Amino acid sequence: MATAHDGQGSTKANGNPEALVLIAADASRSTTDKGSAATVAAARSDVPAPDPAADLEAKVAFLARPESYPEPTSAVLRVETHMSWVFLTDRQAYKLKKPVRTVYVDLRSVTARSRNCAAEVRLNRRLSSGVYLGTVALLRDAAGHLTFAQDGEVVDWLVKMRRLPADRMLDRLMRDDAVRDGDVDGLVRRLCDFYRQSRPCGISPAEYRREIERGIEASRRELHRPEHALPPDPIERVYARLHTVLSRTALFDARVAAGRIVEGHGDLRPEHICLQGEPQIIDCLEFSRRLRTQDPVDEIGFLALECERLGATSIGTQILGAYRRQSGDAAPAALLHFYQSYRACVRAMLAIRHLDEPAPHDRAKWSARAADYLELARTHAACCK
Repeated sequence: MATAHDGQGSTKANGNPEALVLIAADASRSTTDKGSAATVAAARSDVPAPDPAADLEAKVAFLARPESYPEPTSAVLRVETHMSWVFLTDRQAYKLKKPVRTVYVDLRSVTARSRNCAAEVRLNRRLSSGVYLGTVALLRDAAGHLTFAQDGEVVDWLVKMRRLPADRMLDRLMRDDAVRDGDVDGLVRRLCDFYRQSRPCGISPAEYRREIERGIEASRRELHRPEHALPPDPIERVYARLHTVLSRTALFDARVAAGRIVEGHGDLRPEHICLQGEPQIIDCLEFSRRLRTQDPVDEIGFLALECERLGATSIGTQILGAYRRQSGDAAPAALLHFYQSYRACVRAMLAIRHLDEPAPHDRAKWSARAADYLELARTHAACCK
């Protein structure tokens, strides 16, 4: 995922299907949902637009104009992801969901997008403070013009956030070698508090292992597709090792029995972490509780894996060490490396799927990204002793 940063124009985000960093400045007033007229109108808009592409284009054009917003702004930066458009004003960020359907979520109706926006706000407030300000109704007035004013028919909903400073996002800090003493401890403290306060998910050991098995096989099938032209033998060796470790059922059953499997963040990457004052962790995987259901060691291991991929292995090592110290969770090294190898395979799958887009951008980049993840998968699979 690309990091949106201060400036003008339009940018396309990279990486995960819903990967986005909303960078930012100071907070302003909280957002509340529109009044009763908007609520009544929403009931009339629970249908896909007759021409979704043209409807979305009109909304994007409106939201790209500084004069459209209730608060003054000198410019609007647009950031496109697979499932959203995000509009960054001087102090705020507005996220518009695309009317799309995936295997995990159907956002083709206004009601579905409203629910998804509300879920995004609720879930992301678990690991952030004063960032997710609320949901905002986009309306059409009697003259047919889009507006944020009080009266009109609700035609869509947006998530409103305050912007966060680009130079304090963890991926930027690592790139600039600017992670400060105490940054890692503060980040891990917030995560450990979150995991500690989370209720264990009601999942059986066998079900937990089946979920992992399904994820392994889904990525394996994708990576073996002939059109991707990835070398099959190294891939198969990684998956053989993953299956061998997964067959050691006691490793995984002990995590379930200890109540370690919780509803986590689901996409814990450096570009989703802001280290300014109290750590702010944003952009969780809001559309699937099943995919958010994870072992904290899996989630923290994934964050360390992403640090490693970005050339900051030492930061990843610090994060893992801080987690062990602060949580008292001395998970076996084999389990950690298994999770990291497995997640690297999933990320390789997501990277290579970019080549399936009707007009894929940067084919060489995504092929190289998949190869990088597969090398990480091989490295960590070899450590699963």
